[in-house]
Amino acid sequence: MSTQNIHNLTVSQAEKILHQFTCKDMKLVESQEEKALTRAAILLLANLSDHQMLGICADSTTEALYTLGSYLEALGYNTTLINESNFNSIEGSVYLKFNGMKESYIMESYTGKYRGVLVSCQSAEATGINGTYGHLPLDLFT
Repeated sequence: MSTQNIHNLTVSQAEKILHQFTCKDMKLVESQEEKALTRAAILLLANLSDHQMLGICADSTTEALYTLGSYLEALGYNTTLINESNFNSIEGSVYLKFNGMKESYIMESYTGKYRGVLVSCQSAEATGINGTYGHLPLDLFT
């Protein structure tokens, strides 16, 4: 799909793009066009859901918070929610969870091998967008 068709993306196409990113098989984004298409897909589904939850697996506290900021900005959340002073810096890899309904987050040490962002789209209605996508690239919105 070319970049000119990004704006005509359907829910079905967006889900197909995002289902390529699974916890079982880490997929790399290999081109700027693929990155733009992945961004468009997650933004479409996020905009059709009521709120999102993010799970960020990163090499450091700084990387996790930077990634959180870029995703929150892209998804339309208030980035002033992020205050690095609210966190004790954790040595090594971290898992940062953001709850879009409560606009709260927690961070803990992480020993897993995955790096990336899980985006869980949540809708109040059963027929709405309810699904988890990822691990998406940490730098998807940078």
